Amino acid sequence: MNHVPPTHYEVLDSSHRTTGILDHSPFTVGRLPDRDLILEDVHVSRRHAEISYEDGAFHVTDTESRHGTFVNGVRVQRQRLSPEDTVHFGSLEGPKLRFGIADASSTSTIRELLVQLPAAVSSQTTGLEKLRWFLEAARRLNAVGAVDQILSCLVETTLDLTKVERGYFFLCDENGKPRFAAGRNNKGESLTDDSTLSRSAIQQAISSASEFIVTDTLKAEAVLRSESMIMQNIRSIICIPLRSRRKQAPLERANGKNDLLGVLYLDSRLHAGNLTQVDSEMLRSIASEAAALIDNAQLVIAEEQARRYREELDIAAKIQQGLMAVQIPDLPHAKVSARSVPCKEIGGDFYDVIVEGDHIYLVIVDVSGKGIPAALLASTLQGLIYSQLKAGHSLEMVATLVNQYICAKNVGRYATLCILKLSKTGQLDYINCGHPRPIICTGQHVQPLQASNLPVGLIDDASFSAGTSALVPGTRVFLVTDGVTEAENAEGAFFGDTRLQHAVGSSCNLDGVALALQSFCEATPATDDCTMLELLFL
Repeated sequence: MNHVPPTHYEVLDSSHRTTGILDHSPFTVGRLPDRDLILEDVHVSRRHAEISYEDGAFHVTDTESRHGTFVNGVRVQRQRLSPEDTVHFGSLEGPKLRFGIADASSTSTIRELLVQLPAAVSSQTTGLEKLRWFLEAARRLNAVGAVDQILSCLVETTLDLTKVERGYFFLCDENGKPRFAAGRNNKGESLTDDSTLSRSAIQQAISSASEFIVTDTLKAEAVLRSESMIMQNIRSIICIPLRSRRKQAPLERANGKNDLLGVLYLDSRLHAGNLTQVDSEMLRSIASEAAALIDNAQLVIAEEQARRYREELDIAAKIQQGLMAVQIPDLPHAKVSARSVPCKEIGGDFYDVIVEGDHIYLVIVDVSGKGIPAALLASTLQGLIYSQLKAGHSLEMVATLVNQYICAKNVGRYATLCILKLSKTGQLDYINCGHPRPIICTGQHVQPLQASNLPVGLIDDASFSAGTSALVPGTRVFLVTDGVTEAENAEGAFFGDTRLQHAVGSSCNLDGVALALQSFCEATPATDDCTMLELLFL
């Protein structure tokens, strides 16, 4: 039996996130209770897949599942795994396993670290020095992102140091509203948020961003006592705000973002407190270190979320590229050229070239919006338009069906489109739905095609009409998305229809138009997807 090197993995299933160690082969995945990894998802088969270690490498093998296994967005039967690979089971929206991640679940919990405390410090070590050792050990665990666990142990430590009865940590959102994070009593029992806390003390610490300390409510001035303190018979209370050490960006300050992370709350109901100067310093140290821990943990979580987003975006981009890859055919009576540059990793523009019988179709579509939502709708529309044209439907019927589909789905988006239909004789039929007008260029003569309709997806009962034109050999037809006409230079001027028509008339091919656009924009980044098509009738 081969030795299997322990390898960490992470599973994200619906709203759950779990981690584990893959330390034997084969490692089975499925819905059956005897699987090593049990996934309760309708798209996961009973015996879905297995991960094996062979010849010094891990491999995932789909064991004849119904809906398939995907590695980095691509369906596979068997695939070698590399660190940070993502494996989806059943569907790309279903459970996924991140393979070979860094040891994010190091099971040396803070409690286990505390067991090491006697060996790490001598009996003469002061309580404050022990606390600092503990905080440093806890700080090293912040990459786990287990903020609640860290805070729970910090609460226990504050109880040991101050001898109060109850301790709580509250985390604050961007608006300063507190959320319960951890609670313990002096018996070591976990506590939940309840009505016996002094909300006024917590709110005062938040609003003033300063300490609120009353060691004996019976002797305190009336202004410091609140109704909740009296009703709950609270004798001593301590609230210390946790402030972020991270320097706020100017935009965060302008938006009024609060640097208050949370509040440390301690109270006793049976006895008055006896808070010495040393105790006060220790509590301030706890609050300061806890704030640093939360800061670090939140940064790690944000970076991890950004990394996952980039990973999923890369997968989506590869899938979209595969779905929208266009094989431009060689035709005796026409030549097609195309260029498409998304302003983001994936976009809402697409084009297609379809041959059906004696006709060639050029399709160009621009879905409103950018990024993943626009790309998803674009992928759907590409398949819909392709199938309708292959079925021989008229251009008017295709536009009507696409319009009805978008309106019926109520996705909050619309699209502009233009479809050209060229026959061997040079007859050009076209339908334009809110798109930049096609440009016909014969020699030096440039003329936009005028017939146009509303964009699709705005009005469910809209009607659409097509136009027609006759081409002679050598005639070129240009199609672009508004990312071309609305491209800006450093002064904020648009490239516009006039410059586009001039570029078409003075250029012998699509590359010349693209060069004119690039020269106009120079280093100004694109704000929209840019797609261009050229049809040359031979």
